[in-house]
Amino acid sequence: MMETSLFAAQALLPGGWARDVLFQIGPDGGLSAVTPESKPGDAPRAAGPVLPGMANLHSHAFQRAMAGLSERAGPQEDSFWTWRGLMYAFVQRLTPEQSEAIAAQLYVEMLKAGYTAVGEFHYLHHDPQGAPYGDPAEMSHRAIAAAAAAGIGITHLPVLYGYSDFGGQAANEGQRRFVHQPDAFLRLAESLIAAHRGDPQVRIGIAPHSLRAVTADTLNAALEGLNALDDSAPVHIHVAEQQKEVHDCIEWCGERPVEWLVRRALPDARWCLIHATHVTGEEAVRMAESGAVVGLCPTTEANLGDGIFPAPDFLAAGGKFGIGSDSHISVSPVEELRWLEYGQRLTLRRRNVLSGGADAPSVGAFLYQRALAGGAQALGRSIGRLAPGCRADLVVLDATQAALTGKPGDTLLDAMIFAGNENPVRDVMAGGRWTVKEGRHRDEVDILRRYRAVLGQLTA
Repeated sequence: MMETSLFAAQALLPGGWARDVLFQIGPDGGLSAVTPESKPGDAPRAAGPVLPGMANLHSHAFQRAMAGLSERAGPQEDSFWTWRGLMYAFVQRLTPEQSEAIAAQLYVEMLKAGYTAVGEFHYLHHDPQGAPYGDPAEMSHRAIAAAAAAGIGITHLPVLYGYSDFGGQAANEGQRRFVHQPDAFLRLAESLIAAHRGDPQVRIGIAPHSLRAVTADTLNAALEGLNALDDSAPVHIHVAEQQKEVHDCIEWCGERPVEWLVRRALPDARWCLIHATHVTGEEAVRMAESGAVVGLCPTTEANLGDGIFPAPDFLAAGGKFGIGSDSHISVSPVEELRWLEYGQRLTLRRRNVLSGGADAPSVGAFLYQRALAGGAQALGRSIGRLAPGCRADLVVLDATQAALTGKPGDTLLDAMIFAGNENPVRDVMAGGRWTVKEGRHRDEVDILRRYRAVLGQLTA
């Protein structure tokens, strides 16, 4: 790829909104220079305001094919746990080829919505009988290949999953495709790190699934092994998503999940604590003090009936957050951010809860910029900022939309998040390459055709 350039009349830079910005993009897909108050020269002009692309820090790609198939009431009270049983049945049928086709379609949808990076929390490792494929990393390779085909940057997070519940209870039949012991799991991680070393669009971390699915010993073994391979690699974990999980953890060890985690595992800035829905005020402060990012997925958390994260306590303590679409019942950063704020409004019965206060009152700007920073940290990549040395991940908004018309500066972000349901994204560049132009992905027709064929096979 040759060095290219782009001129934007308006762009959101780390220091705030700037005018007449000239972006220089290097052959490696990174930003080599960002210069406000410039002349365009021969550079192509962005068709609207330019934002940094958003990171989607929590994804289970195969679940996109389930979206809409679990919204029928069962004979008993429905919950996360009844939904999980349906998911286990669905996952038993997926082949590597089908999984890749589903992920590619999902990643196209992410790009069209303004996500330019994804954290793939990947636990579908083995064949339907629970045996490793000839290449134990087969399913990981499929996810990474799907990201490359779509053009999205990926932090791939193979999952350590050993048990069905707290205290090392044996995995059940529905989990047989997920199960790893630490030695085989670390060999998988090592092979992926070696295969993608030097690729700026791929980062490898790990994801101990949850405190239900690991023991203290297997968690420690995984962390020690990862440190030997890459001591800066991201670590993601589900924690305190459901009230039952909290109650079961207390019964097992006398502590709440976050209490146990911060005391025994010592999470730091490498970590992303997914959901953390059911936490006390003290736990919120402890998470914030650790430097870890909390990964919030409001549309999935609402869809599964999880609950609402206590964001004000966490943010008041200096906490960092990012957003993810998780089960992909929705694929929209706008909707995740909107419902993050709306959840707080409904709980507290007041408006404009999440902002930077009197000096930075825009709720939209606060949510978008905080999610950019948290997502970049959680994915362990140089993203989320339009600055030299960062990836050229750019989102061009559609300035012709009525909801965005006449909205300057941070008011544009307020309008984008709270003033409509039309996708505000016109063009998207990820890693220095245009993936979406005028609302269409460069390969969406072929990728959708393959996805439709897979859905036909799965629903036949």
